[in-house]
Amino acid sequence: MKVVILAGGLGTRLAEETTVKPKPMVEIGGMPILWHIMKIYSHYGFNEFVICLGYKGEVIKEWFKNYHLRQSDVTFDFLTGATKFHSQTREPWKVTLVDTGAQSMTGGRLLRLKELIGNERFMLTYGDGVGNVNISELVKHHEDSGKLATLTSVIPGGRFGVVETDESNSVLAFSEKTDNQKRVNAGFFVFEPQVFNYLKDGDATVLEQDPLKTLAHEGQLLSHPHDGFWHPMDTLSDKNKLEGLWSSGEAPWKLWQ
Repeated sequence: MKVVILAGGLGTRLAEETTVKPKPMVEIGGMPILWHIMKIYSHYGFNEFVICLGYKGEVIKEWFKNYHLRQSDVTFDFLTGATKFHSQTREPWKVTLVDTGAQSMTGGRLLRLKELIGNERFMLTYGDGVGNVNISELVKHHEDSGKLATLTSVIPGGRFGVVETDESNSVLAFSEKTDNQKRVNAGFFVFEPQVFNYLKDGDATVLEQDPLKTLAHEGQLLSHPHDGFWHPMDTLSDKNKLEGLWSSGEAPWKLWQ
């Protein structure tokens, strides 16, 4: 199953870092948060990624192009022109990088992947949030529900879109109201390919607006409650908090060895 990661936004609230790089490339523990997100999925055996590029997408392309060089000791033989890598790090990943437009909205970026995804179930998440989400349980919950879409919901400290659910975790409403006691959308979606039929406004489609609200109205959107760790990286304060957790050796999202 492919994992789509939205990595094209401007990241204006983290301008201290994003004037020179896209937000998913802001580093935690010396590695981009994008890498941390991919390692979470890879821990559960999901290793095929599609990265939606936009703002400064070339930075992400260059990083992946030079991944082995960055992670390995290397010998350059200037006489023969040979390059030899020593103790190189190999990830079991297949990564497709797609330019989804500099100004595209979240649903618009996803819509540009329609042919690439094809008629298959897929996952999607934001390129700026980490958590110890059990991806296997998430997928099973989605499969058992028979719904077209599942989002992971958490109870954070506010400022996010609220998810109203019933006792069976069906999403009844998806609003912009903020309430610290309400669950909010944390990404980590699972989608059936029919979801593309709900992306009707081209590049201007905002996934979190009409598409998710319509799915909820039709009873086709499931909430997967996650009560463990989740944290976005919207501001410099968020970055510093995540960096502190990583540096202390107590990063809850580090599920891999």
